[in-house]
Amino acid sequence: MRKIPVISSDEKLNDFIQKECSRFGGDFFPEFFEDPEPVIEFLKYELPDIKILYFSDPKVDIPGLLAEVQADPWLHYGGIVAIHDNEDEQKLQETMKDQNVIAVLKKREFLTGFSRLLKIVGQNKQILFQRGIQQHLIKNISGSFVIDNDPLDITTYSNLVTNYLYNANLINRDLKEKLHVALLELLVNAIEHGNCKIGYDEKSAWLEQNRDIMDLIRAKNEDPDVRARKVFFSYTIAPDRSRFTIRDEGEGFDWKSRIAAQPNEPGLHGMGMIMARLYVQNMGYNEAGNEVSFEIEHQKNESNVIPGIFVASPELRFEDGQYVCSEGEESDYLYYIVSGLLYVYSKGKLVSALTPDDIFLGEMSFLLSNRRSATIVSKGKSVLIRISKQDFVNLIKENPHYGIFLARLLAQRLARLNLRMSRLNTEYLKLKGSAGS
Repeated sequence: MRKIPVISSDEKLNDFIQKECSRFGGDFFPEFFEDPEPVIEFLKYELPDIKILYFSDPKVDIPGLLAEVQADPWLHYGGIVAIHDNEDEQKLQETMKDQNVIAVLKKREFLTGFSRLLKIVGQNKQILFQRGIQQHLIKNISGSFVIDNDPLDITTYSNLVTNYLYNANLINRDLKEKLHVALLELLVNAIEHGNCKIGYDEKSAWLEQNRDIMDLIRAKNEDPDVRARKVFFSYTIAPDRSRFTIRDEGEGFDWKSRIAAQPNEPGLHGMGMIMARLYVQNMGYNEAGNEVSFEIEHQKNESNVIPGIFVASPELRFEDGQYVCSEGEESDYLYYIVSGLLYVYSKGKLVSALTPDDIFLGEMSFLLSNRRSATIVSKGKSVLIRISKQDFVNLIKENPHYGIFLARLLAQRLARLNLRMSRLNTEYLKLKGSAGS
């Protein structure tokens, strides 16, 4: 069961959300709030996959709630579904630019699309919103989406992918924004020009009337044959790069001449493909022109956010080969990993490596004793933030949910160690069997 905090005082809207969630057989359980304070407590301890915010609610201080969440990056678990009556969506997006936005919807769009959005969230939990243990256990994360000709699906899937990569520290904020633009442009092209067969002149005439292209897509979908077509969006997230493929069920287009005839001056439209090529790498089409593939490179050993509670702590920089700490020495410090790669040695043997995905180093001696259980050496340049035991204890007293984060971290480390030992035991038994035969 996934708990969903709903920040809204609108009884009709809340009743609708309750009824829609009940259709999923107990998979989603909404909890309703009007006061930001209990919402923050809920986020700290429940870490929900999604949260629903009704921005046009006059009784709820949504900006104040977002400010509190923004102040603590560890509260960024889960994605935001923003509902509004008739707000400026660009301003709303700006308000939430550092949040994990799944979708920004007018109330009427939410009422027609909420059930489908829940289905999308339920089917794609493998890339939901925050770094997890699967990054350490699985080298490549692959998946595919089958997308209807609907604007909600486009924005939701684009946000799911870019939020995951950003929260996993695989891309920075600048690349997140560029990838999001490229995905939106190419997905819209697949639906608009591929499946809906909207030509350049038809789109120009529509836009000259100051009409939304999404409404034209919806109009085209009134044709059952058009509505039945799908867009196939697949991804592979490897340690060093991600690769994406988007295929529609249209007839394709002459992409070679389109690329050769890049316009010098942008018009009402037609720049999407060119813009996407600037933002991603190795972009190419199949011969027919109804499938496009591209890649992005990941950043290496970097952390996108430093929790605000650590900004006053000293930042330490280490060069290649420099010792951070030595096995057996006394210390009452914990280190937050900002960037870099750090090798862990026990009794002179390399036993593991740490990156910003591991969040901390030195937590075992920090919790169990004052003596280091391993030697830590920087591989290349690294940046760490040193936190004293007393400071961290005080932080846990003031923010008890950090204790939960530390417990989860230790549980993940233990799971990884158990997996490693299981693999070693399997290899040993194979070798023993071979020797016996």
